[in-house]
Amino acid sequence: MTMKKIWILSCLAYISLLGCRSEQSTKIEVVTLTKTSQSWNGDTLPKYLNGDPEITILKVTIPPKTKLSLHKHPEINAGVVLNGTLTVVSESGESTQIKAGEPIVELVNAWHFGRNEGNVPVELIVFYAGEKGTPITILKE
Repeated sequence: MTMKKIWILSCLAYISLLGCRSEQSTKIEVVTLTKTSQSWNGDTLPKYLNGDPEITILKVTIPPKTKLSLHKHPEINAGVVLNGTLTVVSESGESTQIKAGEPIVELVNAWHFGRNEGNVPVELIVFYAGEKGTPITILKE
């Protein structure tokens, strides 16, 4: 084979490799997980107060086979489960299950508890939108 043929074959091989090269996507993707004016049980969320706003974002980890205490939130809050399955139960017995990747809009001023019935930790990110100085969680005595 002549040097010219080797050079041409090398160029063709390089060009074909360029065509096969995988490109990373440069497309920005936005997915709405939820957009609502209601909590998970259908109750309408309360109107915002007129005080100074305060946003709180928590990462919560609930170990396997663990039940949280009965509590309520005086502020609007929503979360996304990152890992595991969370069961939320209202004082009246209504319940819902949220799996990894799913959102929840929590009850406001209603007693409830969460529990992890699974064998892996539940991890979730929760966003509270409230008024400065207002507690985000109140435990029932």
